[in-house]
Amino acid sequence: MPRVPSNAPCAGSVTIGKAVGVATLIAAIPFAAHAQTRITPEAFLAAVQGKTVTFHDYPSGILVGTEEFLSRKLSVWRMEGRGCVYGQITTPNGQICFLYDDDPDDVPVCWWTFEHEGRLMVRLANFERREIQEVSSITEDGLNCPSTPIN
Repeated sequence: MPRVPSNAPCAGSVTIGKAVGVATLIAAIPFAAHAQTRITPEAFLAAVQGKTVTFHDYPSGILVGTEEFLSRKLSVWRMEGRGCVYGQITTPNGQICFLYDDDPDDVPVCWWTFEHEGRLMVRLANFERREIQEVSSITEDGLNCPSTPIN
């Protein structure tokens, strides 16, 4: 999942192709109708597995990056100027956590996933930082990263 917002445009990081609508994803995830509804990590991963998700900062709309969910346990994160980095996915305590290969401190970044007013969002699972990002697109296209693992 996204780590640090970037002001730079992320040209070329998302392959244009057949998009899977965010509304379709939200409709596929079972939840009660509330202004803000938590989505379990398992439901989120089931919906995005094999897809590529683009994240923008909320409310600024600044592109953060794009993540390809290769499986429920492995992802590829791409941010402009940094190339691709692989992440191991875990789901402790109702959170979705990512430990990226380039993390120097070996501490996973964890998020809560939720739906708010028909929009799919993620919130950093850290009360000291109030970072929220919106899923702006979901496609079936890959990131075209070199050496993408098969499994």
